[in-house]
Amino acid sequence: MTYCVGMLLDAGLVCLSDSRTNAGVDHINTFRKMHVFEKTGERVIVLMTAGNLAITQCLVNILREALSSETGEPNLYNVSNMFEAARCVGEAVREVHKRDASALKEFSIDFSASFILGGQIRGEQPRLFSVYAAGNFIEATPDTPYFQIGESKYGKPIIDRVVHRDSTLDEAAKCALISMDSTIRSNLSVGLPLDLVCVRTDDLHVLSHESIDADNGYFRMIRSRWGESLREAFAELPDPDWLPRN
Repeated sequence: MTYCVGMLLDAGLVCLSDSRTNAGVDHINTFRKMHVFEKTGERVIVLMTAGNLAITQCLVNILREALSSETGEPNLYNVSNMFEAARCVGEAVREVHKRDASALKEFSIDFSASFILGGQIRGEQPRLFSVYAAGNFIEATPDTPYFQIGESKYGKPIIDRVVHRDSTLDEAAKCALISMDSTIRSNLSVGLPLDLVCVRTDDLHVLSHESIDADNGYFRMIRSRWGESLREAFAELPDPDWLPRN
């Protein structure tokens, strides 16, 4: 399992992914799920992956091989806008499905993959897409400024309460880390290290790319203080007034 979240803000983009994969409790590995495609001053594109690792790795390889192709086919370095970039990812998903889905089905394995694609190409504002296993996709809007893939339910409530389009990159990054901590605490299939990428609007390059492990001081502080703050807030809430008092 995995957990990835991408946030689209007026200030830019915040993307966070874990790196744990598992095939049972005794077979846990670490694989990065964050992939950056960047041509400084022209475009910066971030892809996060979840699902069957063989499928997602194959898709990323297809996208990277297309960058050096001389056929003139659309790729993430030559498309004119992020909608076309999302189409490139969708077409790559369909290519992998066409090749592998039938063989996987013979072994009772579902074709499972999902993706978050965000970035900015010169000439337009940053955009964020969620791409599904069928290759189709949807785009974030002012009313829905974020997407999650993987084990999303534990980290969703804090994002719903905190993140808005006018949030700063710092606020969104902090919220993403709290969301990830909530997920890690509740699901053993999500784990460190994390990849955190921030992209500021119109910079057209990665502002920061942090690899966060168990020794990261800021993340350790977030985990500790968030837990303490929740316990303090809980203690300050009044008890129900309908229960009998002893």
